[in-house]
Amino acid sequence: QVQLVESGGGLVEPGGSLRLSCAASGSIFSINSMGWYRQAPGKQRELVAVITSGGSTNYGNSVKGRFTISRDNARNTVYLQMNSLKPEDTAVYYCNAGVRRYASDYYNDYWGQGTQVTVSS
Repeated sequence: QVQLVESGGGLVEPGGSLRLSCAASGSIFSINSMGWYRQAPGKQRELVAVITSGGSTNYGNSVKGRFTISRDNARNTVYLQMNSLKPEDTAVYYCNAGVRRYASDYYNDYWGQGTQVTVSS
């Protein structure tokens, strides 16, 4: 069993900051890439940021320069530091990870339950 547990969402005013965390647990042999996606009401899910096991990163155009993704491999945890938040950042944020289990020869994608981020004055 593999689970991704997210935390850190909440309500923040425009221009404020939040830090999201996502910890993977269970029968984990290794984790490849980890990332964050978001989905706002009436909109499609979009990539926010992704980070490889080696630390290479990619960001969605709408968050580049404002958000920073990082990871702690020893704790199987990925973080998303969100600065200069805008109302259009309001969405449910989902954690994603490519995980290889001990009993597997390959990686599968796993998703967190999502955490609500609301940016409003």
